[in-house]
Amino acid sequence: MGLVSGTCFAEMGNSVICVDNDEIKLKKLQAGIVTIYEPGLEILFERNIKKNRLVFTDNLEEAVTKSEVIFFCLPTPQGEDGAADLKYVLGVASEVGKILAHNPNTGYKIIVNKSTVPVGTGLLVEKEIKKYGFENFDVVSNPEFLREGFAVENFMKPDRIVIGSSSSRALEIMKQLYEPFVRQGNPILEMDISSAEVTKYASNSYLAMRITFMNELANFCEKVGADIDLVRKGMGTDTRIGKRFLFAGIGYGGSCFPKDVKALIKTSKEKGSEIRLLTLVDEINSRQKLILIDKIHSHFGDDLKGLHFAIWGLSFKPNTDDMREAPSLVIIKELFESGCSIRAYDPAAMETARSFLGNKIEYAENEYEALKNADALVIVTEWNEFRNPDFEKLKMLLKNPTVFDGRNIFSPEDMKKLGFNYYSIGRKTVLQ
Repeated sequence: MGLVSGTCFAEMGNSVICVDNDEIKLKKLQAGIVTIYEPGLEILFERNIKKNRLVFTDNLEEAVTKSEVIFFCLPTPQGEDGAADLKYVLGVASEVGKILAHNPNTGYKIIVNKSTVPVGTGLLVEKEIKKYGFENFDVVSNPEFLREGFAVENFMKPDRIVIGSSSSRALEIMKQLYEPFVRQGNPILEMDISSAEVTKYASNSYLAMRITFMNELANFCEKVGADIDLVRKGMGTDTRIGKRFLFAGIGYGGSCFPKDVKALIKTSKEKGSEIRLLTLVDEINSRQKLILIDKIHSHFGDDLKGLHFAIWGLSFKPNTDDMREAPSLVIIKELFESGCSIRAYDPAAMETARSFLGNKIEYAENEYEALKNADALVIVTEWNEFRNPDFEKLKMLLKNPTVFDGRNIFSPEDMKKLGFNYYSIGRKTVLQ
């Protein structure tokens, strides 16, 4: 969020100072090295560094005093009780408050919560800064709606911009900042801070609910002999429903949906208005990540010890190297604890995978190397390069022509003709 936001603001001619306290990451950024995998980011990043519109530092005081608008793009990790942990947000708010108190003549400041934060956080940030005596500022809630893998595109051409503030001065400056991004007429929505904070959680939770409904429906389709892909098409043509987020699979992951659903559950309970539907969504999604394990047991039996599996895809979705809450981690854990060996490949997440998994698995240099002598292939992430492989090579490299497809990237009819045992989600199983 921070790197994409800073780079895209710089692309529109703004002077941007990005602050980070991770020394290793900071050195890479200062050397012109992008530290995340995000399509389209590198070109904008390099261009704006050369133009001196985008700089990186660990000097928070210099950045705060020189800037009119200060964005908090901070982690809000899930606490042990499911709530969002605000220690980073409030910690930086405290530091900013001290800096502004020591530099009272730096002018009016806008403090922007870009992080996904529970309702009421804006007031907490305002209180934290004011306790040091600085008053010439306003707090704004400006939630991001960036999809990993499409973050640059989403930022440069947003569906909408949400700005929450009670200050007309802050709203006007924020609108000026964002107007270049909405020249095609997409709205800038002004609202109070609490409504803006809820909007972010509500959007992610609703999308998570759609995904979860389709996964439950897919499991039902298998029981009654229906095809979830045909059902999806029948549903998606209804304009009241739409086509997006209707693909069945092995559950959602990533840095947003799991955390945000749990945080909204927690907040709703605390406020005495529990959103019970989301509790079910969270429980069902956790169970769905194991659905391929059930299918593997169905094919190989209860004892999987000694079997070797190839895995295609480790990131929680294509076009990112993010593995937070990824279904691959759940599947690998189950296979590993069952005594299986694993060789995996992902186009972008191999380095990330090593930080999560260490030496528990083998890492292949490409998708075909992952297949060698495997008892079956498990497809976890629907990268485009997996969609049209050399099936003859695939069949030759596997010890058994068996594929467990958690993302429905192949056709059951085609796999039957090609001679594979093929398990997918919500569709007919093919056995030779």
